[in-house]
Amino acid sequence: MKPSLFLLAVLYLLAASCKKNNDSTTTPKNPDVYVAGYESNGSHAVAKLWKNGIAQPLTDSTKFTIANAVYVSGSDVYVVGYENNATTYVAKLWKNGIAQPLTDGSKFAEANSVYVSGSDVYVVGYEINGSGYPVAKLWKNGIAQSLTDGSRDAFAKSVFVSGSDVYVAGIEDNGTRDVAKLWKNGIAQSLTDGSKQATANAVYVSGSDVYVAGFEFNATNISVAKLWKNGIAQPLTDGSKFAEARSVYVSGSDVYAAGFENNGTTYVAKLWKNGIAQPLTDGSKFAKANSVYVSGSDVYVAGVEGNTATISVAKLWKNGIAQPLTDGSKSAFASSVYVK
Repeated sequence: MKPSLFLLAVLYLLAASCKKNNDSTTTPKNPDVYVAGYESNGSHAVAKLWKNGIAQPLTDSTKFTIANAVYVSGSDVYVVGYENNATTYVAKLWKNGIAQPLTDGSKFAEANSVYVSGSDVYVVGYEINGSGYPVAKLWKNGIAQSLTDGSRDAFAKSVFVSGSDVYVAGIEDNGTRDVAKLWKNGIAQSLTDGSKQATANAVYVSGSDVYVAGFEFNATNISVAKLWKNGIAQPLTDGSKFAEARSVYVSGSDVYAAGFENNGTTYVAKLWKNGIAQPLTDGSKFAKANSVYVSGSDVYVAGVEGNTATISVAKLWKNGIAQPLTDGSKSAFASSVYVK
């Protein structure tokens, strides 16, 4: 008995659907990799965004400009940093390449980190007040909130939003030295006791756990790279050589930190996974890892490595393999990486 035309049509559609599903599972789309930083044009720094290794300048190159961080939400790409206005520095947010000033340019200011949650855009940094002290700041949708009272130096370095809670990592001077700080919804928590110099560089929240990366000086006045989990410090280095953790990312049960450690001669870019160090450079040239992002099984790190004694190359490491973002003819720096 011959099958009906209707049955043949159904079988054809089922086969086509299976082929489409198989194709989509066997040929996944490559992610887009965004890196923020800057490159010299011969006279000053120019803020740049690299997408899949292709550079896009964020300014017209006439003014000194730095890009400190990048965040991608949907089809929108956010970058923060600062730009010289011929008198001082203006904290800036670029959305899809369009600049939005966060400060009026009357006082020195800088934007260091950005996080997008729903329709809300959070930026942290600092602005100098009338007394000459930097005040740690949080901007939500362009509206500024002071995290410190302006009586002492303070800087906000990193922001992370989890549900309705906003976490900010940074530092505040206690009158003698810098104290590593974490602000949750504007309420400060000291991560160090203030007896030694310390800095909190980055914050990441995973479930109910809050991770902060930074450093604290030890009794012999050497900076120790540190990771705080829920306020409890874990040293990443043994304190024999200068080191710093600049970024933290949590993927499942794995905790990654990026930074650098001195080898006795220069700085070596480092990635720590669950406290175990992996050098990203061979130690023959100055290098620092500034940002880490994990996508699936791939680990991306953005940073810098010296090309000569005076020129540095912006770099991206994927699973430990380096990709230069600049050609080494002029100094450059990669500050932040985001994978979409």
